Amino acid sequence: MKEKMGMKGITVVCVVLLWSCCFHGGFAEEEEDVKVIVGGVTSMAEIDDNFICATIDWWPSDKCDYDQCPWELAGLFNLDLQNTLLHNAIKAFSSMRIRIGGSLQDQIIYKVGYEIHDCPHMKKVKKGGLFGFSEGCLTMQRWDEVNKLINQTGALLTFGLNALYGKDKPEPPPNGDNITWTGDWDPQNARDLIEYTVSKGYKIDSYELGNELCGEGVSARIEAKQYAKDLLKLRGMVKEIYKKAGAKMPKIMGPAGFYDKKWFDTFLQATGPQSVDRLTHHTYNLGPGVDPTLIYKVQDPYFLSQIAQTYKDVSDSIKLFGPWADAWIGEAGGAYNSGGKNMSHTFANGFWYLDQLGMSATFNHKVFCRQSLIGGNYGLLNTSTFTPNSDYYGALLWDRLMGNKVLATTQNDSPYLRVYSHCSKQKSGISILIINMSNTTCFRIKVQNDMNLHPSRDINEEEGPREEYHLSPGDGDIQSEKVYLNGHLLSVTEGLEIPEMRPKLVDPSTDIVVAPHSFLFALLRDFKAPTCMS
Repeated sequence: MKEKMGMKGITVVCVVLLWSCCFHGGFAEEEEDVKVIVGGVTSMAEIDDNFICATIDWWPSDKCDYDQCPWELAGLFNLDLQNTLLHNAIKAFSSMRIRIGGSLQDQIIYKVGYEIHDCPHMKKVKKGGLFGFSEGCLTMQRWDEVNKLINQTGALLTFGLNALYGKDKPEPPPNGDNITWTGDWDPQNARDLIEYTVSKGYKIDSYELGNELCGEGVSARIEAKQYAKDLLKLRGMVKEIYKKAGAKMPKIMGPAGFYDKKWFDTFLQATGPQSVDRLTHHTYNLGPGVDPTLIYKVQDPYFLSQIAQTYKDVSDSIKLFGPWADAWIGEAGGAYNSGGKNMSHTFANGFWYLDQLGMSATFNHKVFCRQSLIGGNYGLLNTSTFTPNSDYYGALLWDRLMGNKVLATTQNDSPYLRVYSHCSKQKSGISILIINMSNTTCFRIKVQNDMNLHPSRDINEEEGPREEYHLSPGDGDIQSEKVYLNGHLLSVTEGLEIPEMRPKLVDPSTDIVVAPHSFLFALLRDFKAPTCMS
């Protein structure tokens, strides 16, 4: 019966959607017609099949910023790894990537092997630690629990290693600069952890060396050539261990910090071919979480576009000095210092997050790791209840709909309308993401092939109607924590399952209509894109 739905039923859906968009709140909104051109002959970039990634950080519960302590029990040492909702949230993705790492990873030692005798508990210190915290210790019991979570949920794990182990601490002026660590990395503790990991049969997708030690650094730094030397040592060690075990070698990643052209170019030249598999960089382009203008920044297309230059520069560095490496956003939380208290976990943050997913993909970035999966104000999941925040559902729709081939997409009508298109992930045609940053304008969109070929007007059993997923905020308030899909509130079931996300089925010959302050994913099965057929 569902497959046999007639055109009359589909048209009724379209009329309802048009009315709710253009007469939102009981009065007529501004309307604007937009033509979107999609290049379907060739792809402009490609992303990984598992583009969506989220981080689990090391922060303890007393990590506080701006008189608030939003991490609670979400750091790796305290996180309830057996939580049913946590498991279900991860399993809802095809294979979510999880990166374990963050600011404190270069102070974590591993309680394994003969070298480590004490296993200190991380605590706040006034002197001697990075970011105001002392050394912490990962026990193998906790490591077993982490890998149990990964195995049971089908996630792909990236683990960040301590890159400062064995190095000389920075000296004050005039002999030093109080931030640059020197000397060679001591790999023994990491070797013991990796050998234990292999012996247990745990599957690690990739190892990443250090966190935010490149360029000028944040709380510590390493010179580019020294870091290259250390990473080559890591690669050689991992290759040796996995070859001996007859196991597939994980990828090697770095430098996991903010892009600095001179540092990154020097690093790539110093490592040489086939040394680093994934070049990772971090972005927090919204600024500090305490900034009262965050809510305006996420709706400002001119501000959001500024980071595009960084994405391009990273891609250019790879083309010039490391064409064997893939570009990754290894960590991105929007606003740093745990995010914005009244913004980062709300619907409004999706203007930034979904736009960054689409934009980074156009610059050939293979993966985007969101800070965080849980913890701080910017978690995809609520820190206390583990229930999904608004951005979780946007990420889930991306994972299910957006394929790995990125298509050139243009429209010249409004800067407040962002449109990104990919080959669809599992079905024929293309998937399109539309972000309406305007709070007043309802857009009516015609999607056209750049060959001037309009999509087919005939619906057959193979192609079917257009699938639309409209995401809107609760009560029209973009700072709401509630999100609606096609007018229905998204919330977990009584059995703690992620809710079904059913599309509206729409006549594909009609315009796509996007309400003010909303997001739309659509599957255009009748769009003929040659590159998507190969």
